[in-house]
Amino acid sequence: MLVGVIADDFTGASDIANTLAKGVPPEGGLRTAQYPGIPMNKAAADVDAGVISLKSRSAPIEEAVAESLKALAWLNDQGCRQIIFKYCSTFDSTKDGNIGPVASALASALNVRNVVVCPAFPAAGRSVYQGHLFVHDRLLNESGMQNHPVTPMTDPDIRRVLANQIEGSVGHLAYPVVAEGTRAITRAFGEQPGETDFIVVDALENSDLLAIGAALADAPLITGGSGIAMGLPHNFIASGLAHGCEGEACTVSGPGAILAGSCSGATLGQIEHHKRNHPTFPIEVEAVMSGGVTSATLVEFITSQCGAAPLVYSSGSPEAVRDIQEKYGREAISDALDTLFADTAQALLEAGYRRLVVAGGETSGAVSQALARSLGHPEMMIGAEIDPGVPVLTLGEVDPVALALKSGNFGSEDFFGKALRIMAGGK
Repeated sequence: MLVGVIADDFTGASDIANTLAKGVPPEGGLRTAQYPGIPMNKAAADVDAGVISLKSRSAPIEEAVAESLKALAWLNDQGCRQIIFKYCSTFDSTKDGNIGPVASALASALNVRNVVVCPAFPAAGRSVYQGHLFVHDRLLNESGMQNHPVTPMTDPDIRRVLANQIEGSVGHLAYPVVAEGTRAITRAFGEQPGETDFIVVDALENSDLLAIGAALADAPLITGGSGIAMGLPHNFIASGLAHGCEGEACTVSGPGAILAGSCSGATLGQIEHHKRNHPTFPIEVEAVMSGGVTSATLVEFITSQCGAAPLVYSSGSPEAVRDIQEKYGREAISDALDTLFADTAQALLEAGYRRLVVAGGETSGAVSQALARSLGHPEMMIGAEIDPGVPVLTLGEVDPVALALKSGNFGSEDFFGKALRIMAGGK
């Protein structure tokens, strides 16, 4: 294995796995596998890039750091030459963590400084300019992320956010240098003060990320969103350590369903679009907490609508989410919904369902871990891209299962139906 990724949630893991597998046309990318948690066994010999999915984004800091260091140890055992700590392109993190503490722990374990921090992902409208994170034409704290129920982002200055989370120092590589290309970036990295721990790097376009990636060919540790990995496959292909390849097309037969637990604006819009022509079932959190809605309720609805792309969802407006959290507590609700979706996915697997689309990081983590346990923890191989940042994942070689793990803000309006079609070999 050449590249090892530690991702702080499951949809983010799929996002960067897709980036590494796709690479840059026509050269292609790396043969990439995603793992639901830290594997017990060694990776397959033909895997170039391994992506470990953790649920560490909103975990207690100590737990997030410990799990990330365990993931690092496994990746080192696979022979990885480069480690990436992947977090969301909207830098989702509480005021006290977890991005800073995890990044610091990884840097200390690898004994490196001047570690790049770059959450830019232009394909999804994320850019970094003058150290500030933008979502399309809005600063991060004006993009809707300030209302996130778990990690509200109220400060767009990544330098300041990171500095508040760590004991070390944070530098900045400004856009005029990045725009000059790889040589200028490499020179600027070499001129950084020795006491600098992290460097926030500006990036506006894919070309910037490719130039930054070329400058990071020998970096032991990189941190960022999935965009930071865009130029990395070329480094290994050019050196002869890997051969370019593309994610394979997927054709999985069997019924499909959609499970949505994200409250993002994009997901809410996708739900409304899907409602127009497909059966949907809104999950009332009150009913879940009281036991009135169970996995059996959802499975009964889904199987009664077999072949019609049924959707069940717990998504709601920020105001509704806040109200229900005040009554039951955020963690209690999160645990109840994770269990509900995980149990539903397992029951659907037993009922012969082989195509599942899942929206939301926490929901995706619960579902993919449950399915991995049921199937004996197979590697999830990266297949065709559905929309930017969201590939098809396939589990198992005999009677395979296809998954799409969608981050809340990702995907086109018609994503749900499109994902099920692509899984079945359509377009």
